[in-house]
Amino acid sequence: MPPLGARLRLRVGLLGGSFNPAHAAHREISLAAMQRLKLDQVWWLVSPQNPLKSRAGMAPLAQRLAGARQVAAHPRIKPCAIEQSFGSYYTADSLALLRRHYPAMRFVWLMGADNLAQMRHWQDWRRIAALMPIAVLDRPGFGLPAAQSLVARALAPHRLRLGQAGALAGHKAPAFMLLKTRLNPLSATALRQQRKTAGLQASA
Repeated sequence: MPPLGARLRLRVGLLGGSFNPAHAAHREISLAAMQRLKLDQVWWLVSPQNPLKSRAGMAPLAQRLAGARQVAAHPRIKPCAIEQSFGSYYTADSLALLRRHYPAMRFVWLMGADNLAQMRHWQDWRRIAALMPIAVLDRPGFGLPAAQSLVARALAPHRLRLGQAGALAGHKAPAFMLLKTRLNPLSATALRQQRKTAGLQASA
């Protein structure tokens, strides 16, 4: 967990995921979020195990956390293993515990458009929306599916204008925003496949 006092009043973006592995697109959307949303920091919540993903091919948490810190390479981007510290399994529980431990923080949940498109499958996704504002950052090929998703339609009455981006962290939840960003095609799945292919070629 980031070593910060509960009384600090910072504007913090939370980017969750397996980071298996972390890559440049994670860093780019974090930097974009800091700039557009006027955040003081972005925390990468490296999950011990995403309940929607298979354990097969999942690198150990320590390895993924170390890789995330190497990729982040920024004093205001802080990879951490909060879910392991809390013993929480679902995002909704982790965010509720963060709110309890850091009551003065102004949190924003950050997510890529690819995750919004399938967020309806998440445990207690409505609770996530009620806990803190959400900023969805565009991802290649997912802008339209995300905008038309069940979750986006449900949150439509709470969608803010782009001109309100700098105030999102201080907005009362539910609050929702779609942000256009530089589209980096990198994905953890593609990187794992590249590494697997390279390994097979090297052993041939």
